[in-house]
Amino acid sequence: MKKVLLAIALIIIAVPAYLLGSGTIDTSSFAMILNVMTGKGIDAPEASEIDNRFALPEGFQLSLYASGVDNARFIEMTQSRDLIVTRPHKGDVIMIRANETDPKRGGEHSTLLKDLNRPSGIDVADGWLYIAESDAVGRIRFDVSNGSTEGDYERIVTGLTEDGNHPFKVIGISPDKKLYLAQGSTCNVCIESDARRSTMVRYQLDGSGEEQVASGLRNTMGFDWAPWNGALYATDNGRDMLGDDYPPCELNLIEDKQFYGWPYFNGANMPDPDFGKAPAALAAKPIAPAHEFRAHNAPLGMSFLESSTLPEAYQNTALVALHGSWNRSSPDGYRVVSLHWNGEEITRKDFLTGFEKDGDIIGRPVDISEGPDGAIYISDDYAGAIYRVVHSSL
Repeated sequence: MKKVLLAIALIIIAVPAYLLGSGTIDTSSFAMILNVMTGKGIDAPEASEIDNRFALPEGFQLSLYASGVDNARFIEMTQSRDLIVTRPHKGDVIMIRANETDPKRGGEHSTLLKDLNRPSGIDVADGWLYIAESDAVGRIRFDVSNGSTEGDYERIVTGLTEDGNHPFKVIGISPDKKLYLAQGSTCNVCIESDARRSTMVRYQLDGSGEEQVASGLRNTMGFDWAPWNGALYATDNGRDMLGDDYPPCELNLIEDKQFYGWPYFNGANMPDPDFGKAPAALAAKPIAPAHEFRAHNAPLGMSFLESSTLPEAYQNTALVALHGSWNRSSPDGYRVVSLHWNGEEITRKDFLTGFEKDGDIIGRPVDISEGPDGAIYISDDYAGAIYRVVHSSL
């Protein structure tokens, strides 16, 4: 065992050292690599630093909703304003209770489930709490009114592979009550031996009836349905080791049984230098992104805003968390952006910035959830923090 641990430690040291020496990454990337591999991060910023560092569009205000939430990843705000948080490296799912006396700050922290296998994606529907582990999807009875679970946790989808680079799984319940599951690739770029990796599939809510929705998705870690037309959009992380500025990360419009390019194509269907010769059946029909993010920005969670109290400019809008680069010669990403739909045209604006400034990184946004009162919650797995954003119209 000691020899195995020593070998792992040497790899953790040697790989970043090689990448640094080659100019592929900068010194800040060491901490980002450690964050991805172990969940290790830093303390949440003090109030004065939050005031000085972060910026939002006019009319929006930011507060630190919760701190000390180590490895906070995906979040779900319930109708009772309790916030559910998954922590894959901790193996648990926790709840931050609503604070009735001070809505800017979360209340008591409690554990809903523990001893899970790297829980990541999460959703609540029809009296159930659904959780995506690395090798399964499970659910437990959940009472939204008082934030309590009942009965035993049961795995309804099992046998998912968890090897390789992207073991975390994400889920979402569609408007027509289907369970959608996205699974990342095992590698940077390769041909998968498990046909379910780098895909999106769906099930009935009891885990039965698996069917593939889309393929060629390298690492989709966030998706949501547009409230005005029900269209499904999903983020996707582009491959590494082709330089600072290529290929782009993606936002894809997911349509049934379509192929989205990976590993044969990047971005707007540009042939990959390693896997550019796709099988004829796939080469004829890759779907180009609906929108491109800069390379290595790592778009993760996304959420369409639905509050009618927001300004008109934010009515047909989604927020996307850019987790930030670990493999660039200078850091990029590390922000939340807003995507605005005008018909089929999508434009992007900065929404919450300040996580990175001149190479100094104090946070990595992961996921976004809108509360029933229109408040917006953002998780940060590097600083172990949850932020709350409200508009002055609330």
